[in-house]
Amino acid sequence: MNRLPIRLRLTVIFAGVMLVALLAFGVLLRVRVTSALDGNIDQALRARAADVAALVAQSDEGLSAAGQSPLTERGEAFTQVLDARGGIFDATPLLRTSPLLTSAQLQRALAGRITVDLPGIAGMDDDVRLLATPVTAQGQRLVVVVGSTLEDRNDTLQTLTLFLFVAGPIALAVTAAAGYWVAAAALRPVEAMRQRAARISGEDAEERLPVPAVRDEIHDLGATLNDMLDRIDAAMRRQREFVADASHELRTPLAILTTELELARRDTMTEPELRDAVNSAADETERLVRLAEDLLLFARADADRLPIRPEPTVPEVLTTRVVVRFAGRAEAAHRHVEVRGGVAEPVELDPRRIEQALGNMVDNALRHGAGDVGVATGRTPDGLLRFDVTDDGRMAEGFVDEAFERFTRADAARGEGGAGLGLAIVRTIAEAHGGTCGIDVGTGGTCVWFTVRDGEAGAEPHHAPEAPQET
Repeated sequence: MNRLPIRLRLTVIFAGVMLVALLAFGVLLRVRVTSALDGNIDQALRARAADVAALVAQSDEGLSAAGQSPLTERGEAFTQVLDARGGIFDATPLLRTSPLLTSAQLQRALAGRITVDLPGIAGMDDDVRLLATPVTAQGQRLVVVVGSTLEDRNDTLQTLTLFLFVAGPIALAVTAAAGYWVAAAALRPVEAMRQRAARISGEDAEERLPVPAVRDEIHDLGATLNDMLDRIDAAMRRQREFVADASHELRTPLAILTTELELARRDTMTEPELRDAVNSAADETERLVRLAEDLLLFARADADRLPIRPEPTVPEVLTTRVVVRFAGRAEAAHRHVEVRGGVAEPVELDPRRIEQALGNMVDNALRHGAGDVGVATGRTPDGLLRFDVTDDGRMAEGFVDEAFERFTRADAARGEGGAGLGLAIVRTIAEAHGGTCGIDVGTGGTCVWFTVRDGEAGAEPHHAPEAPQET
């Protein structure tokens, strides 16, 4: 069965069920018809026995007093009256020589009414049914025996059986064909989806499976598969965009590095020029390393393998460490970075990842913001830990919704050397800790924030490399 196509399996199962149902119906019908025919025969025999008993009790001439009534007519019905010793007291023609009942049957009949089926009697080859009932007449105990042939009953049952044997296979064949058609019709949408799926490829990834209009299981299957194709298409599109953006971001530092190395190979360069070329090449190499580490972080996050190692950490200590790290840079820009409130009790989080996210936010504020920068931590109403970085600058309203996307930069920031990954890394780290992120723009400036859930960790592979600390 497992090797057969589904439609054939369904047809075989359907035909098997119908075969059992037809057999059960045939047996039940024959039993009911047999019971009905036997009931009619027994009712007729009881009525005839009552008439004969009344005739015997009221007439001294015996059955001949009935004249040409049905009580004495020759044919399928017959009558015999026996005395207590088994002698024939009276009988219809052809039954005056031999009693219809044996001695044992006669004794039972004297005690009460009995019914006897015989394969045949003298002058009749067909099966007969006898009804014997006791009666007291003419001063003695007699037994009235009436009978009828079962020819009509047997012919009816034989015709019914023949009809069932002929009509049953025809009905089974019709129902099997109908079952095959129904199975084929039910699987036709599946076949259409299979053919469409065979045509879908990477070049034609936007094509979707046909979904039937009827809201049934096939419709739900098609809708689910189309949703899966949408997710796969979106993932492939993100992958292509990721590769394209990464190639674009890698092209500039590689071109600069190549140029600097070509200049360093010239014999005409002075020592100061050579030193400047080497320093520039080192800066571009460092930028390439940071970009590669950031790309590795996103690749692991997409594969659900971003290493998160939670440990007891005081958030206020992290914010202080970040502020100290960027204090010199802020002072050089005639700005100030400070801690504006913090959570002093230890919580479970990954300090390296959180410090990396805070560093990206402060770096972003120093690059694109204005005025002093404040770093703060606190609790949200639902118990999450929140980190805020604020400055006096105003982010463009149209850029707020896409600021956390990868390789996304405001137009004013495109010439400042960033890859557009800083806030995207913040979102990745926040989501790995079970939190979220956002930007609030008000009249007083811009607040970039993210939340984490205490102890929320992603998958932690063994021997994972350390996360980059700055971007």
